[in-house]
Amino acid sequence: MRAQDPVGTSITSVGSTKGSPTRIPASRYTCPEFAELEHERVWPRVWQIACSADHVSEAGDCFEYRVGRYSVLIVRGRDGELRAFQNACKHRGNLLCAGSTQGLQNLRCPYHGWTYDLRGALIGVPSPAGFGELDREALALTPVLVGTWGPMVFVNLDTQAAPLHAYLEDVPADSAWLDLEDFRCTATLLTRAPANWKLVADGFSETYHVQTLHREMLGSIDDVNAPQQIWGHCGVSRQRYGVPSPRLQNPDPQTTWDSFITTQGGRMGIEEPCSVPEVPRGQTIQDVVADRIRAYQQREKGIDLGRFDTRQILELHQYNLFPNVTVLASADILQLLCARPGPTPDEAELVGLAFERTPPGAPRGRPIDVELDMETADFGFVLNQDVAILRNAQRGVHQPGFTHLALSSEEARIINLHRNLERYIGIEPSEMLDGPR
Repeated sequence: MRAQDPVGTSITSVGSTKGSPTRIPASRYTCPEFAELEHERVWPRVWQIACSADHVSEAGDCFEYRVGRYSVLIVRGRDGELRAFQNACKHRGNLLCAGSTQGLQNLRCPYHGWTYDLRGALIGVPSPAGFGELDREALALTPVLVGTWGPMVFVNLDTQAAPLHAYLEDVPADSAWLDLEDFRCTATLLTRAPANWKLVADGFSETYHVQTLHREMLGSIDDVNAPQQIWGHCGVSRQRYGVPSPRLQNPDPQTTWDSFITTQGGRMGIEEPCSVPEVPRGQTIQDVVADRIRAYQQREKGIDLGRFDTRQILELHQYNLFPNVTVLASADILQLLCARPGPTPDEAELVGLAFERTPPGAPRGRPIDVELDMETADFGFVLNQDVAILRNAQRGVHQPGFTHLALSSEEARIINLHRNLERYIGIEPSEMLDGPR
């Protein structure tokens, strides 16, 4: 496949030297008219992560998911079934619920008291005589498709859409070895970012920026030989950690050890710099790091990672799900980053969901949901660097001389996002750059 149409391709992070950069109009990140097309033709038609299974694990649990102007209620019924509805009373459209709620017996509109059961049926209307004959079946809440993958709950407002498993393509099979069902959501963090939602998502869709923005990582990541796979709606990259970047000249084990501690030492329970441990004969520094992670998980959390080898622990699988979700996963990691549109094209919401692996069959607890401003929010050492650059990135795409992004084939997952946007919105693909301009 050509670089401008990467669906179904495999590619390494260094990309291809064939062809020319793919040009994406900068106006897609600034134009109110384009944002309106997204609201009309994309967000009501795509599967998107709404919450975790832990938010709606018990009968009577209800979670409100908002994206732009749309609001969806995800409800766990008395029969144990998970259902979703458009969040609008059929009387005059008022929202039925906001936020996250537990122990509901029914859904009651706070405006005029119309009441629905947890299946969405209209069961109560105050002073009904004034309405004449009510068709209660027609006045039931409008259903929304709901589905799950691992501990993640997805919704789609388009009831004619393909099922979730088809939308996710090869992702569930590709990640089956991770046993995602064993992860439990511990917390969510929402922050408002001064950038278009696509700029937020773009930062979690390529490793080209590692060599500049995340130089602290170079001692412990192979950012060059990081294969990517693009399926259609979804893509993945696989990055090996615990090894130095080929960009470095003659790195030693101490360099790799220091880099890993700086960027993700918490996985080993080590936060401060220290001397690299002795590497046993026949092993590598990767094996030493993986052993430390196994030991920490066993000691602090009672989690046995013995069935996962060194590569499974230290290779990060970064799944991008169109339009707005990045899933970071390895044997001991599950973290989600969701970029949602804000009130203007220059604003977005960034939502992070943190998960921890638990023993198989462990009960679900209630996640802590927090909203913080961008200066206070803490997504971790590396992700904080991605968030911090957003303000300048958005200001840059507004400059009159910057008319197009020029993307390399390494940025295939960003290109794929735009190819899908074009398909849903119904516009022609952006052009290729034929030569220097």
